[in-house]
Amino acid sequence: MPRTICTLNLNGIRSAERRGFSRWLRRSKPDVLCVQELRAQRGDVEDELYAPAGYNARWLSAAKKGYSGVALYSRSAPDRYAEGTSFAHCADEGRVLRADLDELSVVSLYVPSGSSSPERLAIKLEYMERFLGHARVLLAEKRPIALCGDMNVAPTALDLARPKQNEKNSGFLPEERAWFTAMERMGWVDVVRARNPGVAGLYSWWSNRGRAREKDVGWRLDHVLCSPELASRVKRAWIEKKAGLSDHAPVWVELEA
Repeated sequence: MPRTICTLNLNGIRSAERRGFSRWLRRSKPDVLCVQELRAQRGDVEDELYAPAGYNARWLSAAKKGYSGVALYSRSAPDRYAEGTSFAHCADEGRVLRADLDELSVVSLYVPSGSSSPERLAIKLEYMERFLGHARVLLAEKRPIALCGDMNVAPTALDLARPKQNEKNSGFLPEERAWFTAMERMGWVDVVRARNPGVAGLYSWWSNRGRAREKDVGWRLDHVLCSPELASRVKRAWIEKKAGLSDHAPVWVELEA
């Protein structure tokens, strides 16, 4: 079984590459890397970036150019990939990609953002509601599964720097937090929080405005949710806040051998 799993919203793979994504990957060497927000199609990048040396790669780009998209990179060759979900909502936006590696399954997930308009918020909330059914199906497999990605929700007041000021903003709305709670009650384990109970400042995203990163005024929007069969094997879970590859930070999980 892989020892390390990492997830990262790139905010555009070409932009992340200009910030040193390939160098970081060679240095950090995650066994499995889930990425979100590719903002690119296969033909938009060089072969070395599409499939880095030492990794098996699979992309699921959005139909709309320069938008969304997820990918999975793994050191060992997956037994199979599965694209998308059982529902059609946002199906052409490149939001879910799964890889099965022996007894472990890893899913790269990018939940829609709801911050740009009321219309997009409605789309996001519908997506979240529909995804609950998909998440139940995954848990019913009774196998080690890691659901990794930008879920665009800070679950509790501890997960953002300014909860009071953001109570009416997407990402911290009551119905969004209720979705995350429903995922946990279903059986998914938020392993970053489980391994760091009560720790403040565990942020994975910072606005590009108001020197938010410099001041560490952030949000924890990127998560690794593990099935019970996998959660017990998590040795460590942390956020690499200083990677500087995008407005998001890599989120890491180390598994016991």
